[in-house]
Amino acid sequence: MTDEFHKPTQYSGDKFDTFEGGEDPAQILRIAHDTAHALVARARSSNDPAVVERLVAYTDEHGVDALSELWARSSAKSLPGALWRIYLIRLLIRQDPDGTSYLFQRGSEVLGTIDAAVAGAPMPTGPDEITELADEILRGLFRGDFATALDRAAAFCRITAAGCVSVADDVDLITPERGSELTTRALRLTLTGDELSTCARLDRAGSLD
Repeated sequence: MTDEFHKPTQYSGDKFDTFEGGEDPAQILRIAHDTAHALVARARSSNDPAVVERLVAYTDEHGVDALSELWARSSAKSLPGALWRIYLIRLLIRQDPDGTSYLFQRGSEVLGTIDAAVAGAPMPTGPDEITELADEILRGLFRGDFATALDRAAAFCRITAAGCVSVADDVDLITPERGSELTTRALRLTLTGDELSTCARLDRAGSLD
């Protein structure tokens, strides 16, 4: 071997003190909770409907990255975690209202539960109706019907997951890749629905922080 071995450099304690470390996870969580509580409080304290509409449409103008930085690493069973998931659901719907409304409609037809009534979307549910549902859920969060809005979002997830499974069964033999994609989406939606239902129960108990 021709490369010479270099002894590791020795640093004194004061030099290490000048290095900036990674972000403090505890501080990140505090910021996430503080911003989530401030946002909800701001909306509920205002009588101006435009304030709520700006919050609902925030990601349309600013994208989802800013919210990701604030809330994405929060616990699923927390206020910032719940807000993050609701905004993601709205983003999912707005990116593909035709496909999402089709899956939701299929799920409503095959799922023998009260979830369709809980979600509150008009039947039949087309692209316009599913887009309005996403906005209505967010409005509910900011108007004070937090637990109800979370239940509606959870119902949306369960219905759409059922639609994904049903369509996956139809296409699995012809396009197994599509079937696998839909099955994976169904699992994610089911998990998200369970998380949102838990948040709704915590909110009603006064322990959603």
